[in-house]
Amino acid sequence: MQYNPIGEYTQRFNKVLDFIDRHLAEPVDLAALADVAHFSPFHFHRLFRAWMGETLGDYLRRRRLEVAALYLMHRRRKSVLEVALEVGFGSGEAFSRAFRLQFGVTPSLWRKSTPQRWADSLAGRTGGAMQSNPDQPLSKIDQAHNAGWADHGAVTFQEFSMEIEIVNLPPTRVAYMRHIGPYGPGIGLLWQQKFLPWRAAQGLDNAACYGVGHDDPDVTPAERCRYDACVAVPDDFVAHNPIGSANLPGGRYAVARFRGDAPAIGVAWRELLREWLPASGMQPDGRPLFEYYPADACHDPETGVFECQLCLPVKPL
Repeated sequence: MQYNPIGEYTQRFNKVLDFIDRHLAEPVDLAALADVAHFSPFHFHRLFRAWMGETLGDYLRRRRLEVAALYLMHRRRKSVLEVALEVGFGSGEAFSRAFRLQFGVTPSLWRKSTPQRWADSLAGRTGGAMQSNPDQPLSKIDQAHNAGWADHGAVTFQEFSMEIEIVNLPPTRVAYMRHIGPYGPGIGLLWQQKFLPWRAAQGLDNAACYGVGHDDPDVTPAERCRYDACVAVPDDFVAHNPIGSANLPGGRYAVARFRGDAPAIGVAWRELLREWLPASGMQPDGRPLFEYYPADACHDPETGVFECQLCLPVKPL
C-alpha cells in the first residue's frame, strides 16, 4: 500500500480528538496529547492549529461548551454549576461568561428556550419540499445522510414508523473514516466514493455498518461537525491511514427501529430527542449516538425507503 502522509496526519489527529472527548472534564496535559498523536510536544500545538484551523485552547473551550449546551438541554435535573463542573470548568461564573460569549445567552436561558429552538429547527427542515431525483437512488447507507441534516434547504416529511425499546448492546470494534464538515451530501459522498469501496476491498461487504454523528448541528458550527462512517471489524484488525479504529461502547441504549427515506431520518432523530426522551424518564450520557445498519437491512431503490436502527445511549435521570 502506498504511503499517504496526509492520511497519516488525519489518523493521528482523529485519535487526539477522540481522546479529548473522553477526557473533557480533566485538566489538559499537552505532553499526553502529543503522545497520543506521536508528535513532539514542542511542535504539537502548532501542528494542531494548522490541522484544525483553531488553537488547542480554542478547540477545548468550544467542545466543552458544546457538550455543556447538550447537557443543559437533556439533563434538566442537573444544575448549571453541576454541568459546568462536568465539562471541566472550575466555577459557575467562568462557565456562564464563556457560555454567553459562545452562544449569546446565559446557560439558564439556553435551557429554558430549548423547546422553542427544537420547534424552530424542526420547522426549518419540514417546511418545504427538497428537490430530488428518484431515478438516481444511492445505497441505503448513503441515503441516510444525503439529506437528513443537509444545510441547503428544507426537507419533505415522508411517513415513517419507529418502535423503541431499551436494550443492552455489546461493545463493538469498528474501523472508521471521518468527515469534518456539514452533515448532508458530503457524508453521502464519503460513503459512496471512499468508504464503501474501501470496505469491499477489505472483504467486509457482509459486515454491519454504523454512522456516528459526534456533534449536534444545532449547536456545533456546520464546518466543525464530525461524522464517522464505520464498519464492524475483528478485535485484531489493524487500521492503516487514513482509516482509524475505535470501540463503540456497549451499555444501555434506546433503540428506535427506523423505516423511511433520507429526509425523514434527520427529523426522526429530532423527534426521538425532543418527544420521546423527555417522557422516558431517562437522559443521554456521554457515549456517542449512532445509526446501525445490519448487513441484511432492507432497502427499496424505487421509493428510497430503507431500514436502520437509531441508537441513543441513555441512563436514568
